[in-house]
Amino acid sequence: MQKIAMLGGGFIGRFYAESLHGQRSRDRVIAIYARREETAQKFATDYGCSIWSTNMEEIIAHPDVTMVCVALPNNLHATAVELCAKHKKNVVCTKPLGRTAEEALRMMKLVEEAGIFGGYLEDLCYSPKFLKALESVKSGALGRILWAKSREAHPGPHSNWFWDKEQAGGGCMLDLGCHCVEIARSFIGKDVRPVEVMCWAATQVKPIDAEDHAIALVKYENGAIGQFEVSWVFRGGMDLRDEVMGTEGTIWINNFLRTGFEIYTSGKGADYVAEKAESNTGWLFPVGDEVNDLGYNHMFTDMFTSCEEGREPAETFYDGYVVNAVLDAAYRSAESKQWEPVDLPVWRGQEGLSQEKTLVDYDADYYLIKEELTHDGRHKLILKDKVSGKIIEKDKL
Repeated sequence: MQKIAMLGGGFIGRFYAESLHGQRSRDRVIAIYARREETAQKFATDYGCSIWSTNMEEIIAHPDVTMVCVALPNNLHATAVELCAKHKKNVVCTKPLGRTAEEALRMMKLVEEAGIFGGYLEDLCYSPKFLKALESVKSGALGRILWAKSREAHPGPHSNWFWDKEQAGGGCMLDLGCHCVEIARSFIGKDVRPVEVMCWAATQVKPIDAEDHAIALVKYENGAIGQFEVSWVFRGGMDLRDEVMGTEGTIWINNFLRTGFEIYTSGKGADYVAEKAESNTGWLFPVGDEVNDLGYNHMFTDMFTSCEEGREPAETFYDGYVVNAVLDAAYRSAESKQWEPVDLPVWRGQEGLSQEKTLVDYDADYYLIKEELTHDGRHKLILKDKVSGKIIEKDKL
């Protein structure tokens, strides 16, 4: 059983607590730190915490706490992790790990040098659909992965600090792009180095200093491409979609906006529908089990089991650092309008990969371009002559 200190009593801290206390879980949030006394007291009452304080170090250092969960604004992550390292407390931290790769790398080193457990709470890499898709990719069902795209778009975050560039470290790209980058990394291979990024980002609608809409391409050393689309100005709820394309297949995932669960209501008796839903009348698209469908249950199970078994979780502080490095390059590219290199002074994956061979032998004389059955019953081949380079078509006998 983990006895958890929750740092942050806002939206994400409450989502985490719902997951941790749900389904008769043996793990309990016993302590809460919040910056405002009324927030700490309300959280303590709602979730049965016996310990609350507006002093972060007091909560982290409490002798009954075995695990610290950081659910704070981005500018406070490093301070919280530093205190966990000081007091030798295992820690899991919400996304993004840092505001920059430099900040994330410092946090990673603090955890590793202190010899404590560090887990990166990237929930969308634990959603049931993602886990099933990743299993298919790893089994080879899609062949060699060529392209992975992830999209997250909604009307914007709930708390004021997200909209402050200094506290948040960026806009929608840091807030949502961190999910998308890690999803694509997972499908392409987390040991494959991301090498450069091309990004467009703009502030199209919101009166803020940071970007509210962005699109980027991430090149990987083996020739694969990752892509993300993120927005705080999308209307209609929360759109979470992933696509993966390989030489042998394709996966499409719709995690939230279209779930196979649809309701029409006049609004009588209607209340909360789903995260980022913009209305509670008309046609609505609820989520059957929001906490589970967003991956929180699987995520905390992996985190705490990994900690207790002395192994790394699927998402580590190192992963959070790599994600921050990719996003740093994206921000530079949005400014320069050029491909920008991903700066990774610490890299623990494969080295020196090159794009894999794309030519498929048909026989000794030809490469295979395409094989298909046509509407008129032909079994047609499109081939390329290995010597002349001429492209021909013929019927397969």
